Amino acid sequence: MSERKPLALTSMILHILAMVFMLFDHLWATIVPGNDWMTCVGRIAFPIFAFLIVEGYFHTGNLKKYVLRLLVFALISEIPFNLVMGGRIFYPLHQNVLWTFLIAIGLIYLNEKAKHAKLPRRILRGAATVIIGYFVGVITFVDFYNSGILIVLMFYFLRGRKWWNLVGQILILAYICEEMVGGLSYELAIGDTTFFVARQSFALLALIPIWLYKGKQGPYNKGLRILYYAFYPAHLLVLGLLNFL
Repeated sequence: MSERKPLALTSMILHILAMVFMLFDHLWATIVPGNDWMTCVGRIAFPIFAFLIVEGYFHTGNLKKYVLRLLVFALISEIPFNLVMGGRIFYPLHQNVLWTFLIAIGLIYLNEKAKHAKLPRRILRGAATVIIGYFVGVITFVDFYNSGILIVLMFYFLRGRKWWNLVGQILILAYICEEMVGGLSYELAIGDTTFFVARQSFALLALIPIWLYKGKQGPYNKGLRILYYAFYPAHLLVLGLLNFL
């Protein structure tokens, strides 16, 4: 009898899952309103994308090209994003999520520049980038604001599979979702006790597929790379136009 291999997800599967979950969320926000379960499912998307951004940083063969691709698609995505979020072509009060990732990558780069420095300097650099990310996320109006940047940095600082990495991810993500993002909460009664669970806390479920990832890329070619980048502006454009009809 052959030995049963443990379940492991590839980065390709993580990308597909994140895109599907994001589509559910954006469908709820545009042409299928009122189905709260769709946006609850959609909460799972962002942490997976944030995790993949960190993995992409370390696995890319050319960081400049990686950043340039994100920058190009951030520009391409801005009008479709504005149509969905603001109902018009120009909407300066909210920027698409690729700008969130670009800021986070810049902060990761600053930390990596100090990775061979002495521990106190690395700690100071890390703390400084967290503070910078916190305020930059607010003043630039990027998607998920400072919370999004901090989630990417969380996966960077806690990159690894030791128990304390996983516990840290749970605690920090739970704090960001419940305290920083908050928002609508659902009432949950268990016996005589009533709990209130923030909608954003469904994002914690993203840690399950993330932990099932074992560092394998899976199938990858030019077509998949185009899909990963083009899906975001393409689906926003379609939903934005349908929302006008």
